[in-house]
Formats: sequence, C-alpha cells, structure tokens
Amino acid sequence: MGPIADQWISEPIKLEILTVIETSHQQGISVRRSCLILAIEHRRVVRWQSLVRQGQSLANLTPGPSEPLHRMLPEEIDQILAMAKSEAYADLSHRTLAVTAWDNDLFQASFSTVYRVLKENDLMRGRGSGGAHNGNSKAPVRKDLTGPNQRWCWDISYLMTFQKGEYLFLYLLLDEYSRKVIQWRISWHQTAVESQLLLEGGLRDENILDLPEDQRPEVINDRGRQMKAKPIQRLCEDHGMPQLFARPRTPNDNPFIESAFSTVKRAPAYPGRFLDDAHAVAYLDRYFTWYDTEHYHSGIDYVTPQQAHLGLRQEIVHQRRIKKLSQRRRRREENQTRSSDGTTTYNKPTMTACLVA
Repeated sequence: MGPIADQWISEPIKLEILTVIETSHQQGISVRRSCLILAIEHRRVVRWQSLVRQGQSLANLTPGPSEPLHRMLPEEIDQILAMAKSEAYADLSHRTLAVTAWDNDLFQASFSTVYRVLKENDLMRGRGSGGAHNGNSKAPVRKDLTGPNQRWCWDISYLMTFQKGEYLFLYLLLDEYSRKVIQWRISWHQTAVESQLLLEGGLRDENILDLPEDQRPEVINDRGRQMKAKPIQRLCEDHGMPQLFARPRTPNDNPFIESAFSTVKRAPAYPGRFLDDAHAVAYLDRYFTWYDTEHYHSGIDYVTPQQAHLGLRQEIVHQRRIKKLSQRRRRREENQTRSSDGTTTYNKPTMTACLVA
C-alpha cells in the first residue's frame, strides 16, 4: 500500500485503518506502534477515533466557513430583483444595472453577483432586438492614448427612410479616448463638403486650434472618397492633424466608430426609419445628449463619455471601489451578527497543514 502520510484518505479507507489498528491493539500492539508501521501520524488516528465515538462522519469536508461571511444580504438581493424588474431599467445589461446602482447608492454588488442573482430568478436574458457581440474584434496597433483629443475617428452611416432607395446619412466624429461624440451631422448626401463641416465643427467645439500643433489630435478614417477628398486632406494638413487610413475591407482598423454606429441603431427607442432629415435630427439630438451625459460606456469602466472627457474617470472608479469594499466589510459584520449563536461556524479540515489535497 505504501506510506499513508501526505495522502487525502477517503472515508472507507479511514474505517479500514481504524479496524486494523483496533484489531492490532487487542493483540497487544499499541496504537502508536501501529501508526508507525502504517506510516500515519498518531494524531490523525486519534482525531478519527474521536469522531467515530461522537457518531460523526469521517468524510472529507471542504475547509473554511460553510457560507462566505461577505455573502449578499437578503435586502440587497430584493433590491437587485426590484431594480431589474423595473421598467426604467428593463433594457440595461447586468453590468450597466450594477453600475447604475453603484452611482445611485441603491446597492453595492459585483457584475458576477448581479448576473448570478438574475440568472437564479430567470431574469438574465437578451433584452435587445440585435444579436450578441462576438467579442472577436481587435483594435489596430496604434500609439497609446493618455487623454481626450489625442485621436479622433469618424465615418458615415446610412439611415433608412420610408421611401425605398432613399437614405439619410449620419456623419459622426468620435473621440477614441473618452468615446464622446464630438460632432455629428445629418445630410441627404455623402459629400466632402459635409465631411469638412463635421471636422471644422469638432475643431471649433474642442478649441483645438488653440493647442500647439504637436498636441492636436490625429484623425483616423476609412478609404471612402469623402475621406480621401482633397479638401479633407488639405484641412488635416493645414491644421497639423495627421490623417490615418484604415485598411480596405477591414472595419476592425476603425472599431470605435463602427461600434458607435451599432450602439446608435441597437438602442431600444431607435425608430428604424425616419420621415425626413428633421425627424432624424430631432431623435439623434436627444440620443447623443443621453449618450454623452447619461450612458454608462462599457469600454471606459462604465462612466459616461462626458465624465471621461473631463478627466473624471479614474476618480469615479476609485470611489466605486471604496464603496464596494466598505459594503463588503458591512456584510461580514451583519452576517456574523445575524447568526443564531453569535459566532461563525467553520467546517473543520480533515487533514493537517502539511498534507497535500
């Protein structure tokens, strides 16, 4: 059989060992001598014998408390369920739901905890009309960004109308660091003039021309005729903004603007089709105001683009972490107080500290 030391022993083998030791003891061999022959520590055998006399099982138990001390409090679980079932939050993912609760001091729970609670109550299911993200997109290799207005990305997307073959076009300029919508326009046509107005609006709104040329943003776009037009290239050159071009048929080279278009068209209130440009402007004006100032963006630690653009991202994330740790400590205290005998019960380990499980 070999030495018994340093082994995780099952309950049937423990009972067989105790039987062998007891039989040997009846024949005049001491328990310590039997343990030495079997290469097992005497104190393990003594502990097993004590458990058998008390009528307890010799099965191996997982060391540690039977329930974590920082487990969710009942009222916290009720708050998660009430918030998830509320119509105001019906379209939020479990992550955005958690972040919204953090910032409104409704509860402090991790993403995985909110997911588990919703899953157990059959509330974790797709809430949008589009399909799930595949998560396979990879960002192009570029220099690291440390703040806003270091790289802008822009593109043009179709907007459907009620007239077959007639489309509106959404021009969108996005800051890659903060994901803030710097400028947007609606037009019936794709032209270099509209593109130039988009970029000039961004330069004006962000006061870029007041910055030294080496601190102005670079601009990334695809290779459409509007992007390669002479007026656009001349505008970028005149204002000291390097123009980067994505590779043909490679949307992942400019993923942030593509993702922004997807977010726009997957919104629950998105009408799908527009009557005219006035209808589109009215809707998108409300949408982009919400997107910049209220939308918790998953790519920037669930802060709003406006907060990230103002440099508040790190402080907000830090304060959330402090609140989370504080609530974790309170749960430990509450759960210890609520136990019936005022103490926390731990399952006793069935092996010594030197053993290998």
